[in-house]
Amino acid sequence: MAELSDLMNIGKEMERKLKTVGINTAEDLIEAGSKEAFVKLKMLYPSVCAVFLYTLEGAISDIPYNHLPEDVKTDLKEFSRQFNFR
Repeated sequence: MAELSDLMNIGKEMERKLKTVGINTAEDLIEAGSKEAFVKLKMLYPSVCAVFLYTLEGAISDIPYNHLPEDVKTDLKEFSRQFNFR
């Protein structure tokens, strides 16, 4: 089992937060997918934003989050908007 911090874009703080929501390994994150992981994080950490979602998707796809294709970023941004309660 690979550590979360072995994945691209996942630092120690993101790893800590993921573990608090039950995502303990790289395999757990891949199985959950970026959107499910984001929802779990958003429930516990309301301040997480679309950048977290990009980071998770980049980690799963093994690319820097700022190099995600525009259509993927657009889809993720639209998904994250449903969790903005302001």
